[in-house]
Amino acid sequence: MAKIIGCINTSHVPAIGRALAMHQEQTDYWKPFFDGFPPIREWLSAARPDIAVMIYNDHGLNFFLDKMPTFSVGAASVYQNSDEGWGIPTLPPFAGNLDLSWHLIESLVDAEFDITSCQEMLVDHAFTLPMKLLWPDAPIGSWPVTTVPVCVNTVQHPLPSPKRCADLGRAIGEAIRSWETDCRVVIIGSGGLSHQLDGQRAGFINKRFDLEFMESLACDPSWATRFSIHDLVELSGTQGVELLTWLAARSALGNQARLVHSNYHIPISNTAAGTIAFAEPC
Repeated sequence: MAKIIGCINTSHVPAIGRALAMHQEQTDYWKPFFDGFPPIREWLSAARPDIAVMIYNDHGLNFFLDKMPTFSVGAASVYQNSDEGWGIPTLPPFAGNLDLSWHLIESLVDAEFDITSCQEMLVDHAFTLPMKLLWPDAPIGSWPVTTVPVCVNTVQHPLPSPKRCADLGRAIGEAIRSWETDCRVVIIGSGGLSHQLDGQRAGFINKRFDLEFMESLACDPSWATRFSIHDLVELSGTQGVELLTWLAARSALGNQARLVHSNYHIPISNTAAGTIAFAEPC
């Protein structure tokens, strides 16, 4: 059966891509953020995943306000990068994993999740940035893992509740473990942490809540499920609800997952930026 090696959660602020493109990782502004990745890359190199399941939110490439599925799963052989143009440069297509995609879709539908199956899919910075942050030295167009995108609606209300996203993550974990293959899978949650880009609270950051949330992923993964979406907007900002992707990714692991490394830094482009990784016990 397939093995989940662990999960990695990270922010996907577009400005991170510009910093990568301009080689600014060791400047005073960016160093505290980028210093969070070497220990995770070291663990990832030793863990040797074959596939990355990316749980993230689409920014209008595939879905807009007129058509917004709650949960969608990519089922394509390749995923074209079509970013906004001011962050990370456009990258070559990412290889998909059709076998795992369809196994996930069928398993999630069996588990009574209503999934939109996408046999064509564009990916933006929410997908490309974690890939570049985790495998910065990968040859262009030759990533060490195949990919399966899983999109969560964090834009158009009504949004899925934290509990529903945790349930989704658990169902993804169960589906992967039931897949008859010896592949090794890493789950990546992309988004957050607290930030608000519009309205009267533009620039809002809640360090206390961010750190409580990150700690809960280590010691009590169900902690965030006590909140409603309205609670999360109040606590983390309009766009801070992207932390739903972190919750889903962590929920795919068992309760006793081992903390590999965590990092938190504010601000980056008016956003709280965090990174955390967990290894699934052997």
